[in-house]
Amino acid sequence: MDGEKMKILIIEDDPELAMVLANYLERYGMEVTTVEDPYLGLSMLTQKPFDLVILDLTLPGMDGLEVVEKIREHSDIPIIISSARNDITDKVIGMERGADDYMPKPYDPRELVTRIKTILRRTGGKRGQKKEEPGIFELDKEGRVIRFKGIPLDLTAAEFDVLSMLIQHMNAAVSREQLLYESEHIDDSSSVKNIDVIISRIRHKIAKHDPDHQYIRPVRGVGYLLTDKV
Repeated sequence: MDGEKMKILIIEDDPELAMVLANYLERYGMEVTTVEDPYLGLSMLTQKPFDLVILDLTLPGMDGLEVVEKIREHSDIPIIISSARNDITDKVIGMERGADDYMPKPYDPRELVTRIKTILRRTGGKRGQKKEEPGIFELDKEGRVIRFKGIPLDLTAAEFDVLSMLIQHMNAAVSREQLLYESEHIDDSSSVKNIDVIISRIRHKIAKHDPDHQYIRPVRGVGYLLTDKV
């Protein structure tokens, strides 16, 4: 971050909790803005540079999962979901839509500080801008070709479906169920375990070109994540 303060936006409709978190994060040199209204939060993201969003799910006027989706329409800013909702489905959907982390309430603010620093270290602290430069993985959907470091991968139709979905959700978890049911070339009656087999084959093909790094990583309780940060 080159010595600049990390700028954090908290979208949380519990003002007391928001204040507690803001005061704690500011002790660690972070500059925190809090808003209760999700529409105001979305507006602020288009007007000011922030490094990370801490997002409650139960908000007035718009569900937090929808907020994640709307943020991802214009920004790659890291998002930590902070929620008292105890439904695993919320976690899965939140991560599928592009959240970077999910913290069930209540939690120790010290853990939140650690999660923030870890995510910003991984993302390089870039303030919510879409990447313009070609990445390690290049997806040509029309030509049904995926290149790894400029080299076309020899993929089956099912492998292309799975890897292309992971590329489109780069650095975010995708559930096995989504990989299975949204793939055009995998039978809907197949077991989700078939996804593990396909992932293993894709990893092997990537490893032929780079055996030293693992780009597809398991996300416990969710599915898989493709990363371009090694």
